[in-house]
Amino acid sequence: MPGIDWVEAVSENLCPGHLPESLVRLRERGVTVVPHGVALGLGGAERPDAGRLTALAERAQALGSPLVTEHIAFVRAGGPLTASQRLEAGHLLPVPRTRDALDVLCENVRIAQDSLPVPLAVENIAALISWPDEEMTEGQFLYELADRTGVRLLIDVANLHTNHVNRGEDPAEALGELPLEAIAYVHVAGGFERDGVWHDSHAHPVAQPVLDILTDLASRVAPPGVLLERDENFPAAEELEGEVAAIRAAVEKGRVSGRASVGDEAPAGDGAAPSVRPASPASASASAAPARAARDETDADRAARQRLALAQTALLSALVAGTPAPEGFDRVRLGVQARALAGKRADVVAKVAPELPLILGAGYRPAFLEYAQRRPMTGGYRRDALDFAERLLRDGRPRDDDARRELREWWLEREGPVPRSERSGARWARATRRVLLRRRAA
Repeated sequence: MPGIDWVEAVSENLCPGHLPESLVRLRERGVTVVPHGVALGLGGAERPDAGRLTALAERAQALGSPLVTEHIAFVRAGGPLTASQRLEAGHLLPVPRTRDALDVLCENVRIAQDSLPVPLAVENIAALISWPDEEMTEGQFLYELADRTGVRLLIDVANLHTNHVNRGEDPAEALGELPLEAIAYVHVAGGFERDGVWHDSHAHPVAQPVLDILTDLASRVAPPGVLLERDENFPAAEELEGEVAAIRAAVEKGRVSGRASVGDEAPAGDGAAPSVRPASPASASASAAPARAARDETDADRAARQRLALAQTALLSALVAGTPAPEGFDRVRLGVQARALAGKRADVVAKVAPELPLILGAGYRPAFLEYAQRRPMTGGYRRDALDFAERLLRDGRPRDDDARRELREWWLEREGPVPRSERSGARWARATRRVLLRRRAA
């Protein structure tokens, strides 16, 4: 596809020593690859996990990336800060725009910045729900975050549109409050509306209102890069090229509008088609705040983390464990979010363990959603897949003997601490089962 200077890859899907051949070919052609993290949980109450930070750093180094990106979100809660079971959301959840949450987020971002070999940019997320008693708008929250930490911002205009539909927030007002000089690059993505709720799917065409927000942003500042997010349901190459062309046109329209609004004085840039290459490490750090001094956590810091932990755990427990909704939340909207989380969980488990839908057929999804109502996710998706299979087997399901035998064999192959027997007879039997599964799928 012509004119593509860089791409993103979800960091958690990459193994530094075994990069996909597609990414190797892109890098050989000089295409920049930016690792985009989804599981760090910088907006959570706990300090960032050192292992996850190390993994993100390794991927940046393996790809020779100029920067890495993550989200302003929490993805897990519970644990030592609340003396409760740790819960995993399996998705990005919004951080309350409060002073406590901002203080914790700023410290977590500083920890991440100190652990990474390249600059960090953080993304605003789409949300179905709003926290009660928030103290700042999204623009104010992001401005203070960038001002206090020097972190770059990855602005997702599709998420601004999502929050406009779902939470009544004005995208133009948010753009007007942002520190535009801190923008690393911009995301554009598709979605769909159902029952008055906008779902940021990354699997549908980009809607015109999203392009309009991009035009508004481009009238204020020349974005260093713009990226089309498309995670699945890929259309033909011609349609993708058409979406990229529409994005370029929206940016150019904004640049022309911005130039006209200031008379003959052109905005930054030379007026040519915008570059879509992310900022280099040198330029990404140019607007950074003064050097940070390491400091010990104070009693006030610990108290803020605990207050945030209690609030986030109560919300996540209501979403994934069926506990009562915390005071001040819209219960109907919480139900929408809970169903969305369960559906996403089922979809991701089906990708992590594609044999399960083959073995269970049409019964996979209803069985998994029933399981998800009773069992919140406490580990990763691989652990979730194994726990789901074990629960079915303990319940004597599936009822079909052959399917139950296949599911048991699948579970035994993956659950043990060491690989199963590599004797030729065992390998032949497993290979035969895999062939039969593929035939069934076909």
